[in-house]
Amino acid sequence: MASHDEIKEIKKKAKQIKTDIIEMISRCSSGHPGGSLSIADILAALYFGKMRYKANDPDWADRDRLVLSKGHSAPALYSALSLAGFFSREHLKTLRQIGTSLQGHPDKTSLPGIDMSTGSLGQGLSVAVGMALAAKMDKKSHRIYCIIGDGESQEGQIWEAAMNAGHRKIDNLTAILDHNKLQIDGKVEDIKGITPIADKWRAFRWNVIDNVDGHDIPAILCALEEAEKIKGMPTMIIADTVKGKGVSFMEHNVDFHGKAPNREETEKALCELGCIE
Repeated sequence: MASHDEIKEIKKKAKQIKTDIIEMISRCSSGHPGGSLSIADILAALYFGKMRYKANDPDWADRDRLVLSKGHSAPALYSALSLAGFFSREHLKTLRQIGTSLQGHPDKTSLPGIDMSTGSLGQGLSVAVGMALAAKMDKKSHRIYCIIGDGESQEGQIWEAAMNAGHRKIDNLTAILDHNKLQIDGKVEDIKGITPIADKWRAFRWNVIDNVDGHDIPAILCALEEAEKIKGMPTMIIADTVKGKGVSFMEHNVDFHGKAPNREETEKALCELGCIE
């Protein structure tokens, strides 16, 4: 388990990721702040507390892989990758600009550190299952992580992938559900309810770790450690999160699913995150 100092450092990284999200999306006046903020702590725990990788060798064969199935939350991933040293921090200023490698959704062909191009909701878990199965067939020890959304879980392909992973006992795969309970059209339960979530995943022969606070770094790390010890089945971590976490007027606010903050809102957000006085 991570030490007190290590957890403190991961929390600092999470705060920086949230700051980057606001600054990047505000600068280009386009993007998805709500769902990016809700996974910032999860990404910080993964990249700075759990995953194995070499930023100077992005294609290292034995690295752990991350598939961000909810690809519209790319700003959070871009920030984490830049903090991990995959590319210059200055490059974050180019989000969504013409010709940039920091597209609105991750593109593995143009940016180091991206393990899969994503954006079409529902497809990422299938790719993660394939990656994990390939690793097992090749007798490799690396793990595959996949972050999916709760609105995304309305997609049938999620459950086809879940069935395959459970049937094949793919225990080197950990999926993390960003359970912020909101999607672009409103509350997930009002659009197309997905409860009972844990029961569904268990029915597909997954180990389920639920009631995890998706903004509590030690709790996230503990769940990731537990998942790694499970043999004979994949693991789903249900992370209870808050859309827009850290910015008062964005929290639980579906309006900021895909809306950039204006100048006044940006200044308020950065003040609340402790980045400006």
